[in-house]
Amino acid sequence: MPSTIASFPVLGIVLAVASAAALALGNMMQARGVRSAATGPFGAKQFFALLRNGPWVIGALLIGGAILLQLASLTFAPLIVVQPVGVVALVFASLLTARATHTKPSGTEMRAIATSVIGVAGFVTVAALVSTQRTIHDSQLIAILLALAVVLCFAIIVALVQRGRRGPAVLIVIAAGVFSGFVATLGKTVILRVQTVITEQDYSFDSSNLLTLACLIGIAISGGLSIYLVQRAHTVNSPEVVVGGLTVIDPFVAVVLGITILGEATGAPFWSLLVLAAAGAVAVWGVIDLARAQQRSASDAPLGG
Repeated sequence: MPSTIASFPVLGIVLAVASAAALALGNMMQARGVRSAATGPFGAKQFFALLRNGPWVIGALLIGGAILLQLASLTFAPLIVVQPVGVVALVFASLLTARATHTKPSGTEMRAIATSVIGVAGFVTVAALVSTQRTIHDSQLIAILLALAVVLCFAIIVALVQRGRRGPAVLIVIAAGVFSGFVATLGKTVILRVQTVITEQDYSFDSSNLLTLACLIGIAISGGLSIYLVQRAHTVNSPEVVVGGLTVIDPFVAVVLGITILGEATGAPFWSLLVLAAAGAVAVWGVIDLARAQQRSASDAPLGG
């Protein structure tokens, strides 16, 4: 069953920017809550304690709002247009941190922010011009679900190998970003499917709708793992590293799936693909440069405050 949806990329981009702002503030609040309640490795006991932690709950509500805004943005624009906008969350996080600590961002941080914004703006502009909302067929849904299954198997193997060991802290952030990317991609397919069901008034429970249900299950699994991993990441990483990792890995995974499986860049001229690659590299470089600058600022800060 093919699915189609109207495209209003400007509205989608605006909603994605709002989502990035909510994500940045939500992650900062959750990081504060996790660190204030941290008493050991993150587990069920720590999770239930966080449910009584005000900043963490506020952060959870903000992140929930960010997810809703992101899904709304996917309703109006292709996946490869709105997902890269999430990189702006790191810019918001940097500015919020500066405001909370009453310190101005350094010149290096401002240059990194400008680099990220320029890269994202270039990517999104070109993507909006050359990408299209395309019909999604059963074979594409199956391909995405198979890709998720492979990633889940790989994650289980890594978890078993690392059991009892202290692996790289950033690995948790990367895993959270990968699963978050699948949430966005599967969310896009479900949005298209639901629209088609309503438009065609096809409420029969056939194989196509069964695949839609499988996508919802995939969203629940990916979303649950991403949320859990983000909480773990906050216990061993700074908020900037968590936001930075999510805003690089999540869009990367979603864009790769959007181009290779959903075919959102099919028919795009070769020059546009080169520009997308270059703009994406510029945005990622800005994010990396910003993370490094913030780490240097943190290491140079006085121990007392």
